Amino acid sequence: MKTIFKFIIFVVLMNTYTHANEVKVFDFTKFELSELQVRKVRGADNKTIYSIGKNESGNFLKAVADNAASGLGKEVKINLNKTPFINITWKIEKDLAGIKEDTKKGHDFAARVFAVKKTGATPLSNRAINYVFSSNNDVGSNWPSPYTKKSIDNVLASTQNNLNEWITVKANVKEDFKKFHNLDVNELDGLAIMSDTDNSKMRAVAYYQNIYFSAN
Repeated sequence: MKTIFKFIIFVVLMNTYTHANEVKVFDFTKFELSELQVRKVRGADNKTIYSIGKNESGNFLKAVADNAASGLGKEVKINLNKTPFINITWKIEKDLAGIKEDTKKGHDFAARVFAVKKTGATPLSNRAINYVFSSNNDVGSNWPSPYTKKSIDNVLASTQNNLNEWITVKANVKEDFKKFHNLDVNELDGLAIMSDTDNSKMRAVAYYQNIYFSAN
């Protein structure tokens, strides 16, 4: 994925649900999806197809990436001193088994969520933690993106353990920016979702639900 930040700060401003100890980022409604632009990554043959569904737990976003790469971004201000934990519920129906995710040729993920901090005048100067649902690596693995050291891939879930089943994960974003970028970040500037297969030319199917920040 050659332009890792190109789609992250193109976003439109939208209302974000805020509670004393919880900040919900995405509603996963048809209206929200119509308001968010889908930005194709430069060089990708196709766009990832995003659609809205619903189950007993509420609305979810379905992503189908067939030799494709495009993302959904949202510019939000998250106070990481009050709500440092990102919570993600997601599922991989079809993964990308066999690729080497820490290489340029294999740098694809069936599901990923970017946490973004603006650190300069242009999107390329931003720093990011790329929380990924890996198809080949263990939970807890991490490495710099093969395209830019300003983004760190951090595995929160793996299809080696959880294929085609919903799983909820959590990470301390404030601590991760300190650990991986040596930055003391008090406020996050944006969040983005992407399912991509433009490097491997494969097909992946993923689902996202209930993405929010919490105090603990």
